[in-house]
Amino acid sequence: MQAIVQERYGSPEVLQMREIPAPTPKPGEILIRIRATSVTAAETLMRQGKPWFGRLVLGITRPKRKVLGLELAGEVAGMGAVARGFKIGDRVFGFTGFRCGGYAQYICVPDSASVIAMPANVSFEEAAALVDGPTTALFFLRKAGIRPGDRILVYGASGSIGTAAVQLAAHFGAQVTAVCSAPNFALAKTLGAHRVIDYRSEDFTREKDAYDIIFDTLGKIPFTKCKGSLRKSGRYLVTVMGAEAIAATLWTFLGAGKKAIFAMSIDKLGELREIKELVERGKHQPVIDRVYPLAEIREAHAYADTGRKRGNVVITAV
Repeated sequence: MQAIVQERYGSPEVLQMREIPAPTPKPGEILIRIRATSVTAAETLMRQGKPWFGRLVLGITRPKRKVLGLELAGEVAGMGAVARGFKIGDRVFGFTGFRCGGYAQYICVPDSASVIAMPANVSFEEAAALVDGPTTALFFLRKAGIRPGDRILVYGASGSIGTAAVQLAAHFGAQVTAVCSAPNFALAKTLGAHRVIDYRSEDFTREKDAYDIIFDTLGKIPFTKCKGSLRKSGRYLVTVMGAEAIAATLWTFLGAGKKAIFAMSIDKLGELREIKELVERGKHQPVIDRVYPLAEIREAHAYADTGRKRGNVVITAV
């Protein structure tokens, strides 16, 4: 099968198309023929071996996991002994977790993995765009205990997690302020933002006691800078692992008042089921910027590296 293999950390040039043996499902596993995956910010960091302490999991000097790819949409192509819950031909989507492997034509995952039947009303490309961004946004919004009437600011509102967070927060009845660049204002408003801020010309942190939730989807604005803009008992959410995010989360964990929340969303079954239901009811939509074939994975990563993608960059592996 064709797969994208990475032997070292670095620029998109480290990603190499190779022919490798297709996997065979073990007992309790399903074999998935991958039709689409995506390029997320997390994967661009994994490609580079960043942050440095992430290499404790990824590999100190070189990648342990040779094939990246955290999301997938495809068809069940085989089943190991005693595997349950699926049948050959099922259209599925989901999250590979730390095993990675989505940048390939086939993958084996346990039948208990974060993989479920696709929404009936989307394509493989759209399903792949519904994995990381929406499930991560939902995970954090649930962590924050979002409620109707909450005032929430989403920083990085035009990215994969950001476009999902705006939609979900609006769906939950929150008043959404989206922070992005001016060319993305229309997109943010279409997704449910009540107000938009251009991060290049306006500093939201000058607003005092303005928000119940500040959701930094890019890891750009630290808790210490956002704290003054949070209301009493406000919650600051950050999706990017860093020493500052971890320290702020631990420092505010036990005390009363404003909280910083960093966590890792690995088991996504609950979030996938909820997102699927919302999509099938027409209450959530995938946002796709560009679609690349697997052979152009370097170009896709280079584009994601610019930080200018709107929503998701999808990869097809037909």
